[in-house]
Amino acid sequence: MQSGLNLRFSDPKIDFSSLSSDEDEGNYQVCLANISPAERRKRLRFGIIQFMISLVILGAMLYFDVHKLWRLTLILPFGAAAAGFFQWRDKT
Repeated sequence: MQSGLNLRFSDPKIDFSSLSSDEDEGNYQVCLANISPAERRKRLRFGIIQFMISLVILGAMLYFDVHKLWRLTLILPFGAAAAGFFQWRDKT
């Protein structure tokens, strides 16, 4: 016997046939966006700008022949750019 699910979705285009269930327990998993479209655009914009800044710094380091170990510091700005992009893509 299945009980009715009383869920409210922010996206009316959700396909209910794609809900996955655990066989015996009747638990359902739904992935919903938890940020607004404006916040998603903000995170994408941050990721793109951070990536461009990182490329400029890398170019300057290569031009001035900075020691290779100093280039490792670019993991932070490139990581921040990746975080912004993945948060935009995954809607989180």
